[in-house]
Amino acid sequence: MIMKLTINTRNEKAELGSMFGIFFEDLNHAADGGLYAELVRNRSFEFAPVDHPDYHALTAWEIFGDEDFTEVYVTEGDAVSSKNPHYLVVKVKESGREAGVVNCGFNSGIPYRAGETYYFTCFVRAAVGCQTVKVLISLCAVDGSIYEEQELKATDRWEKQELTFLAPETDMSGRLKLTVCGEGEANFDFVSLFPADTYKERRNGLRRDLAEALEAMHPKFMRFPGGCLVHDGSLNAEDRNSQYRWKNSIGPLWERPARRSNWGYNQTLGLGYYEYFLLCEDIGAKPVPVLPGGYDPHHHQAADGEQLQEFIQDALDLIEFANGTEDTVWGKKRAEMGHPKPFGMEYLGIGNEEVGEAFFERFPLFQKAIKEAYPKLRLIGTSGPFAAGKEYERGWRSAVEDGADLVDEHFYQSPEWFIANIDRYNKFLPEMPHVFLGEYASKDNTWFNALAEAAFMTGLQNNAPAVELACYAPLFCNVDYVNWKPDMIWYDNHQVMHTPNYYVQKLFMEHQGDVLLEQTWEHMPQSVSIGIDEQRRMHGAVVLSGDETELEFTEIILTDEDCGKSMRIPQIHLGISETSESLGTFTGNNYTIRLKVREISGWKGFKISFAQKDKTNRLFWQFGGWENADSMIGEDIQGNNSVLTQRSRSVEQNRIYDVEIRVRGRSVLVLLDGKEELQTEVRPVLAQPLYSTASRDADTGEIILKLVNLLMQEQETEICLQDIEEATGTAYVIEGYERDDTAHMGENGKFSPEEKRLAVMPGTFRWKIAPQSVCILCMQPLK
Repeated sequence: MIMKLTINTRNEKAELGSMFGIFFEDLNHAADGGLYAELVRNRSFEFAPVDHPDYHALTAWEIFGDEDFTEVYVTEGDAVSSKNPHYLVVKVKESGREAGVVNCGFNSGIPYRAGETYYFTCFVRAAVGCQTVKVLISLCAVDGSIYEEQELKATDRWEKQELTFLAPETDMSGRLKLTVCGEGEANFDFVSLFPADTYKERRNGLRRDLAEALEAMHPKFMRFPGGCLVHDGSLNAEDRNSQYRWKNSIGPLWERPARRSNWGYNQTLGLGYYEYFLLCEDIGAKPVPVLPGGYDPHHHQAADGEQLQEFIQDALDLIEFANGTEDTVWGKKRAEMGHPKPFGMEYLGIGNEEVGEAFFERFPLFQKAIKEAYPKLRLIGTSGPFAAGKEYERGWRSAVEDGADLVDEHFYQSPEWFIANIDRYNKFLPEMPHVFLGEYASKDNTWFNALAEAAFMTGLQNNAPAVELACYAPLFCNVDYVNWKPDMIWYDNHQVMHTPNYYVQKLFMEHQGDVLLEQTWEHMPQSVSIGIDEQRRMHGAVVLSGDETELEFTEIILTDEDCGKSMRIPQIHLGISETSESLGTFTGNNYTIRLKVREISGWKGFKISFAQKDKTNRLFWQFGGWENADSMIGEDIQGNNSVLTQRSRSVEQNRIYDVEIRVRGRSVLVLLDGKEELQTEVRPVLAQPLYSTASRDADTGEIILKLVNLLMQEQETEICLQDIEEATGTAYVIEGYERDDTAHMGENGKFSPEEKRLAVMPGTFRWKIAPQSVCILCMQPLK
């Protein structure tokens, strides 16, 4: 019997609000070298080892000139701004000679396009005793050949000088050259080059192709500026390695202090809070900024007293900056920047992936101050970086107790995990704090990943209003500066690549709808296993391993609980260079692993894998890990990792731990020193024939039906639009791809949906959904 989907067009279950949006974090050079259109790398000579061990003040600059007659170096003192204290000195000691520097830009170089305009800016001065110094500014090729050159004069005081260039050639590996001609000394600071062709043609603007890729998505909101970079760093706003303090990111560009990004590079903050708010306005997205909560979980630093009050006041001032009228202190500052009208900020996040009582002790102070001043603002708490476990539960408990409006959940899991958890939010209650799924992705950029995410997104929409906001992460990645994968949009210095994940997200944003409609399935066949042998999933080898640690395992007992047989191993020693040791294999689903373990040296702890087929397919308990901070049960499927449950705990060196792992069917229980440590159920990866969600556009009355087919067979269903006699419209379909298909640079448009015009259809009709496809039907009822 054919499946039947009935959409009750009169039963509006929930408002969808601003559910699907985007998240911008400056990792992978998403800002400098990415969305921010500045072409000069290290424009203020502020790169330093605090940003990255390989950085120095002349990173990205090449020196030229005869060393016997010239000097080129970076110094500090009496700079243009004390907030960026370094500047370049170029000395030429003899007339008839010249010296200077060449900037290499990002990636292969500075992209020049024939016929396009470029704006050059720098501060320059001549040294004391040098009345004027001749300086040449050149657009050039990597071999030094000059495309265009202009002259400026340096006087004995800092002056901001601007030039306009027209590129005569196209060169994606260009250079910018600064030359001091003849005897004299010139100082340079804030050396900048922007294309005139930025998004909205703004000075200090955004790279057009990347910003337009965001605009085309029609996101309902944008979370910014992070992410871990928000709360990682010194609590002192004036420190070079401070946390991301929003006030440092506004005002004149040369007054914005360079900062260390925890992703291992320098941030100019040229793309700052004012620019973020403008971008949100330009693309029609609600701004969702995230501020630090007076706590750094990476270095366990917490603000108290007046210092904590400074963080709280920063939050209050940001709200005033965004929403205040011109007669307020910060509203006036916004107006002076060129935007008298308030930005209308509705949401504010405090903290990111926070763990530890220090944050949860401070969050109520933010909540009280903000709600007293701005009771309608929706405040977002945090539940840590994992989908389940003690820290996750602590975050939710704080949200309930302290009155957060939303809880920011984050998880990066395998596509199989997403499929197994499409119903994750089915039991979340609307009267509780709502879910803000602030970061999620399924570990790769293949079509199967995008397809799994699409199916999961139907579950998000079907659980409105308990789920209020959701955004994929990360958004951007420069192919030559990769910190994290996967990412939605990839690029180099002159071209962009949209992943299949991008097109799925774009479809859901463009065709979100305003209200969720009731839907009912009939004759839905049983779900089927997808990509995993569920019968053997809990079977496999037991393997001990370390991570740059020396370990001693003793009193090892492996027990098959079905037959009662045990295997005993007295002792196993793993040196730092010995990565793993296999103990044996279980062929059933009921077994127990007992052992004692001691970390002799190192600090990242150990992993006990079980049900292991190979290193890319296994279950495991890990104790220690990255930053020696976690105890977690996880699973690898085809090399994609999922954390099933977690708690914070660190391995103590030379302490003997008594470990027991009980596997009973799909249940996994870890006991540590006789006490329950972690417990989880390994959910089967079963796919329905179809996943769906239905909504209505409030303005047009259009009925929007999203359908996802994860299976390798075509699916046919009868669709009944109750109380509608006839409809017409458009189908948007992404189909015809294999699971492992992905996009490559230069293939822009691959995975873009095919648009099919629908003929006039009766209120009940049959529809076929291609194998492994996403289909959105936008149906306009006819009167």
